[in-house]
Amino acid sequence: QVQLVESGGGLVQVGGSLRLSCTASAGALTNYVLGWHRQAPGKEREIVAAFTWTENKIYYADAVKGRFISSRDIYKNTAYLQMNSLKPEDTGVYYCAAKARGSQDYVYWGQGTQVTVSS
Repeated sequence: QVQLVESGGGLVQVGGSLRLSCTASAGALTNYVLGWHRQAPGKEREIVAAFTWTENKIYYADAVKGRFISSRDIYKNTAYLQMNSLKPEDTGVYYCAAKARGSQDYVYWGQGTQVTVSS
């Protein structure tokens, strides 16, 4: 069982930055993939970034590539999503989630944190 706790959302103006954090419960995330997802009002949830915890191989969705940076601190069991040059379309609830490597579905989810970008 992996528990994920997120923080760092908020209200920011267009062009601003926010950093989200996702801390996993005690226990190694070795052999896990951690993904950042978001859900905008009236839209389906989409993945924005994902990485393998051990090798830190990172995937970015085209919509955020060059603006968002995923990182992690293995000693703190914490992942970060640095979001720069924010746009109104980045508004939504952001979730971190984890799945075992090789699995299709994310099974462990954080509670979500609201990000609002005002124009």
